[in-house]
Amino acid sequence: MAIIPIIQSQFVKNYHINIFYSEEDSGYIADVPDLAACSAFGATPEEALREILIAKTVWLEAAEAAGKQVPKPRSRPAIYQMLSQAAPRLLAPPSAGR
Repeated sequence: MAIIPIIQSQFVKNYHINIFYSEEDSGYIADVPDLAACSAFGATPEEALREILIAKTVWLEAAEAAGKQVPKPRSRPAIYQMLSQAAPRLLAPPSAGR
């Protein structure tokens, strides 16, 4: 099972989205780890993304309408964490000795 991270943007309000192929369902599943039970299905990754964006919007609107606290985005794939730790070292100016 491969997980395809979707680049964060204001459009998705910084909630990480996973998209993966499910052999059992013969299609792509998308989910938002920070929003309990927020998931969607699509025949293609693009369709799953369109569907999860709708599901995420409905989830957030329903939570707000019910007066429930909306969780802040927290999930970050390991690759983002590794890149943020490596960035200062990779972006440092070269030393005079090189």
